[in-house]
Amino acid sequence: MHSGLLNIISQKVQLTDNDVDLCGMLFEPVQFPKNSIIEKEGAVPQYLYFVVNGFMRLFHHNKNGDEVTTHINCPPGFLTSYVNFINQTKANENVQCITDCELLRITKSNLDNLTIQSAAFKDFSIIVFQQSIAYNEARSKELATLTAGERYEKLIENYPGIIHHVPVQYIASFLGMKPESLSRIRKQMNS
Repeated sequence: MHSGLLNIISQKVQLTDNDVDLCGMLFEPVQFPKNSIIEKEGAVPQYLYFVVNGFMRLFHHNKNGDEVTTHINCPPGFLTSYVNFINQTKANENVQCITDCELLRITKSNLDNLTIQSAAFKDFSIIVFQQSIAYNEARSKELATLTAGERYEKLIENYPGIIHHVPVQYIASFLGMKPESLSRIRKQMNS
């Protein structure tokens, strides 16, 4: 299960045998069934997850009690309520497995130990942080400047498998629209 993570890391930084061993010791393999909420809002996130297989999302409840999906993770990739995990503060988001998921997880203390013991993992964590900032800036810009149809087209272009694994209501929420609006957009695109 660790090979996918190691492959992604080794594309960015040079790993030693010791780095590989540390990864195997500190990233714990776990599996969760579809619809499992593995981190809850109102609690301090316990783990950073690497998605080996499956689809996950971050969501919170708005003031009306409706679910708002803020992030959908298509494998492979990392997912947690990141700021809360790093600061070990209570999260305002839930982490949910949309499908059955195979994950690797690491605690904050083990992640800190890993970045202290391994220059490669320290460098890689900085790269992930930078990519996260760039992604969030691009997403904010897209929500502000692209039409709903353009946002959907871009999502499908970048993640073509998403429509087969993620319920439409999650995709619509992530794109900042109602499910009915997404259904209309999809019909227009297919006609």
